[in-house]
Amino acid sequence: MPKRFSTARGREFGDAVRAALSATGMTAREICEKIDWDPSKLSDLVNGKGGSSEVDLGILLGFCRTPSEERDHLMAIFRETDMKDWWQHHADHRPFEVRTFLEHLRKAKEYVGWMPLLIPGLLQLSEYRRALCLASAAFPQDELEARLAAHMAMQEIFRQRLDSTFFIHEQVLLLPVGGGDVLRAQLHHLLQMLVRPYINIRIVPTSAGAHAGLAGSFELMRFDRIEPVVFLESENANFIVERKDSVNDYEEVLKALDRVALDTGESQRRISMLAT
Repeated sequence: MPKRFSTARGREFGDAVRAALSATGMTAREICEKIDWDPSKLSDLVNGKGGSSEVDLGILLGFCRTPSEERDHLMAIFRETDMKDWWQHHADHRPFEVRTFLEHLRKAKEYVGWMPLLIPGLLQLSEYRRALCLASAAFPQDELEARLAAHMAMQEIFRQRLDSTFFIHEQVLLLPVGGGDVLRAQLHHLLQMLVRPYINIRIVPTSAGAHAGLAGSFELMRFDRIEPVVFLESENANFIVERKDSVNDYEEVLKALDRVALDTGESQRRISMLAT
């Protein structure tokens, strides 16, 4: 039976199919003529609206001579396009790259993250990230440089001036990841990032005591034409949340953090004090 996509996962799938079509060097009309498809069917597929079966997808990818690794990826996410929440296991990615996270980030109009233990990944210096990787119990050390490069490339998202707010607990500013010199360099980097008008850093002070964010870190993205999505990261997987009631719970956590966090100016002064 043809599937109708209703989630952000479906739109991610549509974009990947569009890339596969582009690799053929043919127009969509030419491809439809070759495989005897109605153009509207292909249009629905690449625009994240579905209207295709798994057999249809296999025919299309075979015609496009899609590489086996990408074909397997597309077939896997096709089966998940109607799921509201899903796990994405990434321990075997070489090099490490959270593909779904990146594709959503590029389309987001706003990013809001909460980190109670670490500097957020999008703000990490390479030496800070390196220290985290070396301290990991399961990190494949032979892939360190490749994975560092992939992770740091994520920060290119700031070139599109993404409206970003980072809630960070004050304890993070005191944890000497990589040693004192690396931590000071990292704090100075936060101050440099605060110069950008589209980046806000809000510090949750230790004096706040118990607060709504104690359950753990998360990252929420808002979009122009699709509902917000929340990403939760574990040691070797992401959990992506799309159910409206669940996303609303995280929105409430952010509202509560907003009430206890220092404003941007006060946060900047707190970081400056600790960076000296």
